[in-house]
Amino acid sequence: MDDILRFALLGLGLGALYALTAQGIVLIYRGSGVLNFAHGAIGMAGAYVQWELAVQHGVSYWTAVGCGVLVAGLLGVLTHLLVMRPLRRASSLARLVGTLAVFIVLTAAAVKRYGDSVQLVPGKLPSDLLEVAGATVSEDRVWLLGIAIAITVALHLLYKHSMFGLGTTAVAENQSAASSLGWSADLIAAANWGLGSALAGLTGILIVPVIGLSVNGLTTLLLSALAAALVGRFSSFPVTLAGGLVIGIVQSELTRFGTDITGLAASVPFLVIALVLVARGRALPLRGTFLDRLPALGTGRVRPVALAVTVAVALLLVALSTPQWADAITNTLVLSLIILSIVVVTGYAGQVSLAAYALAGTGAFIAGHAVADWGWPFELALLAGVLGTVPIGLLFALPAVRTRGVNLAIITLGLGTTLEVMVFQNTDLATTPGSDGIAVGRQTLFGIDISGVDHPQRYAALVLLLFIGAALVVANIRRSRTGRRLIAVRANERAAAALGIGVRATKLYAFGVSAAIAALAGVLTGFRSTSVVFTDFAAFDSITALGLAVIGGVGFLVGPLFGATFAAGTVGARFGDLVVPGLSEWMPLIGGIILLLTLVGNQDGIGQGLGKQAAAVERRLPRRRSLDRARSIEGAPAPASTPTPEAAPDAHRAAPLPLHVANLTVRYGGVVAVDDLSFAIEPGRVTGLIGPNGAGKTSAIDAVTGFTRPASGSVRLGDRDLTGTAVHLRARAGLSRSFQSLELFEDMTVLDNLYAACDRPGPWTYLKDLIRPGSRPLPAQVLIAVREFGLESSLDRSVGDLSYGERRLLAIARAVATSPSVLLLDEPAAGLSDDETRELARLVRRLAEDWGMGVLLVEHDVDMVMSVCDQVVVLDFGRRISVGTPDEVRADPAVRAAYLGDLSPEEAEESVPGAEGDPVSA
Repeated sequence: MDDILRFALLGLGLGALYALTAQGIVLIYRGSGVLNFAHGAIGMAGAYVQWELAVQHGVSYWTAVGCGVLVAGLLGVLTHLLVMRPLRRASSLARLVGTLAVFIVLTAAAVKRYGDSVQLVPGKLPSDLLEVAGATVSEDRVWLLGIAIAITVALHLLYKHSMFGLGTTAVAENQSAASSLGWSADLIAAANWGLGSALAGLTGILIVPVIGLSVNGLTTLLLSALAAALVGRFSSFPVTLAGGLVIGIVQSELTRFGTDITGLAASVPFLVIALVLVARGRALPLRGTFLDRLPALGTGRVRPVALAVTVAVALLLVALSTPQWADAITNTLVLSLIILSIVVVTGYAGQVSLAAYALAGTGAFIAGHAVADWGWPFELALLAGVLGTVPIGLLFALPAVRTRGVNLAIITLGLGTTLEVMVFQNTDLATTPGSDGIAVGRQTLFGIDISGVDHPQRYAALVLLLFIGAALVVANIRRSRTGRRLIAVRANERAAAALGIGVRATKLYAFGVSAAIAALAGVLTGFRSTSVVFTDFAAFDSITALGLAVIGGVGFLVGPLFGATFAAGTVGARFGDLVVPGLSEWMPLIGGIILLLTLVGNQDGIGQGLGKQAAAVERRLPRRRSLDRARSIEGAPAPASTPTPEAAPDAHRAAPLPLHVANLTVRYGGVVAVDDLSFAIEPGRVTGLIGPNGAGKTSAIDAVTGFTRPASGSVRLGDRDLTGTAVHLRARAGLSRSFQSLELFEDMTVLDNLYAACDRPGPWTYLKDLIRPGSRPLPAQVLIAVREFGLESSLDRSVGDLSYGERRLLAIARAVATSPSVLLLDEPAAGLSDDETRELARLVRRLAEDWGMGVLLVEHDVDMVMSVCDQVVVLDFGRRISVGTPDEVRADPAVRAAYLGDLSPEEAEESVPGAEGDPVSA
């Protein structure tokens, strides 16, 4: 019992360190909406300034403290003004990478100036031993706890009761509204960045006497602080304090009682991150979730002749290179493989993962043990490392099912760090006797000595060929049906699910392929020497890798090669040394600065510029100009081959399945959005669903299609009960929908939007697309829909180039391309002209009469509804108040009172719900 109390008290001091760091993160997030991954680096900079002034230049302690805090605050303000403000309209990925770029610049500058050794720093806090409840603790831990509590109280009062706090809250909730009231969002954000960063500097100065002053010490404290901030939802200072203290106590107890498991105590913050994010996450984003502008994508097209020439020249250069240049080529290519894995998971699938180096280390770990313990040859060990890492990649992907964006970046970095401290730093697992790693010796490939020690040119040639093979696999994915599904999920998860795309399976696939490529890089990195050394696989190196991916172009195949050249030890660094001797030592800092410039100037990276130049050259080639521009990259037939109705009279007929919705109730907290709603949609008939704003129409569609879980009720399509069935399975069963906000895939052409809807990959498609992209023409019913909706001439156009009316038609055509039995249209005529509305009404009738679909039409254009629909259901405050033919509904006094108007006082009195003769039905 005494040990429990003693270690709990020690944990309070540790938790105070986490809480102090976390409060600065919360402060900046509240004021700017940015999660500052550079927070620990800014605190490190402030601590180094204080140490240099006080220890090396003899400045008084408190003056040095003031200077350190001031420098940290200025770094925060500059980060906002020079980096975050230019990126305020950029994607969340760009803003995330912006703070990571600041992290890279500050850590690289600190290493260059101060080195990476640990400095012992004397502190000013009393360090006498105290007896507390029979346990002995150092007095400085008590002081740190007291300071953490005092700062927490001060911040809580400041943001709860001051005008500055009120302005910060207003700007965080609605910048436009706050600006209209005279608040400057930019000034508020700058002030919070300065205050939060100054707190980071103060925290760093207070902490380094306890943990030592080093570049990595304060930056690795970031994840523990993030765990505490997550507990406080990045908004509550008191809850963040409590979270930090609890994490510290649990860690402290595990250092005493959990010593049997290496790294368990150090992993506590990362486990907290995983549990909190998964518990609070959602499988699909909520309706109204803001969709970011995403990085541009390459086509994935491969030019065989150009590729063959390039490979031949590269192999010749490798053969003629010196050992030093061969090593630089190897370093460049293995780093390019790491970045290529990021292209798959982040560029194509849109999942911001910071686990690349952890997965690379896993591949090296598996392959190393295959050689050292089981005596496997290099060929089999390489295969085992790649395939064995895929399940680990899928485990990393599980949080992606319920989290995304910055949250996913946090959790993958946390899981990667957990793997590092529990496995890679475990000497029992990651070393062999007499070695600083896993001894694997010199390797041969099919009897040929390829040792990186004795034959670096041969090893570099092997790495080059494997990189080319991996790049071709990624190119195949980009051009395949699987690639379209990845890009659809990255663009809009809700829309992808509504088209029958399994979002979860697609994310798992992206993580699995990414893990295999990262593992290949890890094996090749580890087997360059005679021992696999796991210091090569630090989890935080994934931050640098993501930055380099952005520099090269995270959506382009050539991006990894260009991004990798800005890292130390690569071909770029060696070229730099030829021009300016010693330049390679500055490459990490140069890479960070170039990353910042890339983000501000061109977020799509070097690859986009090269892609535009290549496209311009191709357009000038006669053969290219003669190609049918409406043909897809897979070689689908041009629209001229669209079959006529006479040639395929029933190709477009839907399976005749009725939809029955019974006693549907939807609640959001204490608000009842849909109350005991029942209706049916028959094949070949159009049912209208109308009512005032807020009546529950879209909530009803969300519940029927699976986007919202109803409190009660059932949904049946034909004989199949779909209640509780996933969104994509409802779509595959024949229940499709459109969206008020269209939810088109902006990164795709019109043709690819349609392909995403009608593609139904078989069980082996995901594997076959790695080798040979699938190619098939559009189904006949989709081609008919293309002609019906007048999209023949727009198939090769980008969605962004379409007019608003054309976008509306594409949204409906895409839903029709899923071949539904029942189609739910959510305000399809919104924003259309009268002529366009009349044309749309004609199309809706044709979908019912000629295609045999059952159609639910939610629309505020009452004239359109009454002219198109066979029956109309009217909602008011979530309840059905009327159902019948258009004429019956138009004449219903309850409907006129609630929605249509033009009621006499006597009719209005008679139509009050609950009165005698009230037509409301449950």
